[in-house]
Amino acid sequence: MSEHPHFVDTVGGYRFKPHEMPILPGSPANPDHPHARRAIYFAIGIFMGLLGGSQNGFLLANAPALQAEFALTPVEAGWLTVAFYSTYATMSMLLFRVRQEFGIQPFVRWAMLSLVAANFVQMVGPGYYPELAARAVAGVTAAGLSALAIYYLMQGLPSAVRVAGLVISLGLSQIAFPLTRALSPALMVDGNITHVFQFQFALSLVGLALVYALRLPPGIRKPTFEKLDIPSIALFVIGVGALCTFLIQGRIQWWDTPWLGYALVVAILGLGGCFLIEAHRQSPMLDLSWLSSRSILALALIGATVRVLVSEQGFGASGLFSALGYGSEQLTSYFWILTGATIAGVALSVVRLDPRDLTRPVLFAILVIGVAAFADTRSGVLTRPQDMYWTQAAIAFAAVFAMGPIMMEGMLRALAAGPSYVISFIAVFSLSQSVGGLAGIGLLSAFHTVRLKAHLIDAGSTLTMANQQLAQTVGNAARRVASLQGDPALQQQTAMANVTREISREAAVLAFNDVFFLIATLSAVTFAALFVPWLINKIRGRNPLAKELAFMEAMRARTKQ
Repeated sequence: MSEHPHFVDTVGGYRFKPHEMPILPGSPANPDHPHARRAIYFAIGIFMGLLGGSQNGFLLANAPALQAEFALTPVEAGWLTVAFYSTYATMSMLLFRVRQEFGIQPFVRWAMLSLVAANFVQMVGPGYYPELAARAVAGVTAAGLSALAIYYLMQGLPSAVRVAGLVISLGLSQIAFPLTRALSPALMVDGNITHVFQFQFALSLVGLALVYALRLPPGIRKPTFEKLDIPSIALFVIGVGALCTFLIQGRIQWWDTPWLGYALVVAILGLGGCFLIEAHRQSPMLDLSWLSSRSILALALIGATVRVLVSEQGFGASGLFSALGYGSEQLTSYFWILTGATIAGVALSVVRLDPRDLTRPVLFAILVIGVAAFADTRSGVLTRPQDMYWTQAAIAFAAVFAMGPIMMEGMLRALAAGPSYVISFIAVFSLSQSVGGLAGIGLLSAFHTVRLKAHLIDAGSTLTMANQQLAQTVGNAARRVASLQGDPALQQQTAMANVTREISREAAVLAFNDVFFLIATLSAVTFAALFVPWLINKIRGRNPLAKELAFMEAMRARTKQ
């Protein structure tokens, strides 16, 4: 800050006071806004966070309709998800340097204009390949909107609680997922997915108007790009893209598909090449010595593990309802409840956020997930969405309640280590969240498939007419179809097909119960692994973040001078 004692807004002519200076190059200044303007900043930040999360939320919520619109195979539809996640998981690192090099306002303009362009391409619907390109651009802009949401929220919060903007922004992206699923049936009332595209385009236009109506304060610029950034970023994007391909298409085509092995090799070579370049640079984007420290590796592992545990909802509960034949229209109330629970998780996370003990809320969230997942193991073919309101609301609450403290701890460690470490943390956190979520769904999907086959084999061993209970069930089914089918042989065949379908549904439900039990077990193991060192630190009166907290207090004291 001392390097810029006379930082002035070139547009408004405002001279920033010492405590209003930007925290980092590439971030906006923090002037003392009037209350009305602060409220508007906060409202725009909420809109930007929801807008960013909705880019992928609407894609996931309407995947079957999108697949039907473009007459896509499951593999082709999977490439749309790959296109989004490949850019979303990698762009946070690049966009941070873009903001430092070119400033806040050019970044805001290009991010919003790119979003409008991507949603316009979706709306006009020219075909599959333009849709792929639009999904990739949407991934880039969604990463940019996450940063915009943080900056606008921080402008709208008092200085004492400004750091809560990080937690709120992260929560807003989580709120967007159930919210888009709750809204989609109303947009798809006539089965036309174009209405969804039009709605997204309208939202992007509103966002563009808002950032032009109330711009962010300027920030400090500094040269950041170097020649080695080009191969390093390219290898990072290729490696992460190949890893996302492996995780997404592996679930669709199954993991022994030969070409997926090559994708995994490309991922290893791409990420390995990027890390090799970064390890031998004088000013690396990714400080591998810091990232490989025990505390940062543990933090990334905890973040990824929580994402895997939360997959109980995205894959387990959603898959169970799909297997039971429930459509989006029948799950609207369910998703509104999840939206409310997620909002409650964000609010309570902000209220209860204590930098002196960031592990306690994570422990509580993991415990809640474990208990809820264990309760879901009682599911059966007669289970209704109402029967899982409480457990799934608890998981939605816990998902966002845990991630805020994890992100906060990482930012504290990065800021205390030095401004240059922030980009390293942003990269590893974004990667752990995106890849952790995909890996969680892939793991649970593979486990469900294995358990489904096991249950079908067990059921198949009893599917003989010598089984009196089966014979009676088939006889009852044959009598029910007798009024529709006069041929006795066809009656028997139809009845057997109906019984087999019911047995398959029962096997699917049992396999999902196994998934829920696996999640409960992983939650218990994770809870124990975190609880033991936390308890030891409590007994010894030791705070693992003592140095980082002291640094932040000293920095806050300097800004008040």
